[in-house]
Amino acid sequence: MSTNEKMNFDLAGLEAALPTLRPELHRYCARMMGSVVDGEDILQDTLLKASHALSDGIVVDQPRAWLFRIAHNTALNHFRSTKKEMEMKNEISLEALSFDEFPRQSTVTDTLRPFLQLTPKQRSTVILRDVLGYSAAEVSKLTDSSVESVKSALHRGRNILKEIDQDAASKASPLDKHQKDQLSLYAKLFNAHDFDKLRDMLSAEVRLQLVSRTNLNGKKEVSSYFGNYQKADDWIMTPGHVEGKPAILVFDRTDPAGPLSYFVLVNFDTEKVLTIRDFRYARYAIQDAQWERF
Repeated sequence: MSTNEKMNFDLAGLEAALPTLRPELHRYCARMMGSVVDGEDILQDTLLKASHALSDGIVVDQPRAWLFRIAHNTALNHFRSTKKEMEMKNEISLEALSFDEFPRQSTVTDTLRPFLQLTPKQRSTVILRDVLGYSAAEVSKLTDSSVESVKSALHRGRNILKEIDQDAASKASPLDKHQKDQLSLYAKLFNAHDFDKLRDMLSAEVRLQLVSRTNLNGKKEVSSYFGNYQKADDWIMTPGHVEGKPAILVFDRTDPAGPLSYFVLVNFDTEKVLTIRDFRYARYAIQDAQWERF
């Protein structure tokens, strides 16, 4: 059943619609926030609010429009609360593998940052109209605006984007030596399948998010995460960054020269891992991500 059809949309309907809607919602949220990672945060908040509303018995006739309105308002609430609209900021050894075969960095450059130069209204209108392909009438319904207001915001937003020199956009901050060393060790142990040493690197309070799947807390719970990777053989990992954040870049083991498959954000406190955010099941996030290996 189409998500645009009138129906009794409930939690089961939301779950069924997510495989189609989640990537589309993420593209919207990522551009609103200027970051694929922050966009995922807004998306998760959106889905949480939608789940609560459905649990409370809200009647939804047009699920897609309803979810986009929640995402739109969630992003706007974030801007208001922060008062920042313009400043968003198996067994392969490393020794045997030449990382020269891997892509060095993403081929897109600053695809998200220019949107931050627009007001939230202009940003939302341009994204929905020019990126996601909605008509002006559909955008007006999604944003609770008049068609005239949509056309005005679209005209101004397009003109501003044309004037932006993307080559002058700020670049991701480089990681310091300690971060690079820790990420390199983490990737080396992963590729060597030395999961016991990886478990030793976990802090007692480590938190893990397997995006769109589950959350684990504490060393005991998170240790099981490595066991699941031990059962898979479709990955090879290299250290790098995504949007300036410390990350493990994951490539297809059978095609290391191919495109980036997904990424894992890893944060350290001195020698211990504090947080892991794995996008293995949210690969839509790499579509517009800025990344670079080292």
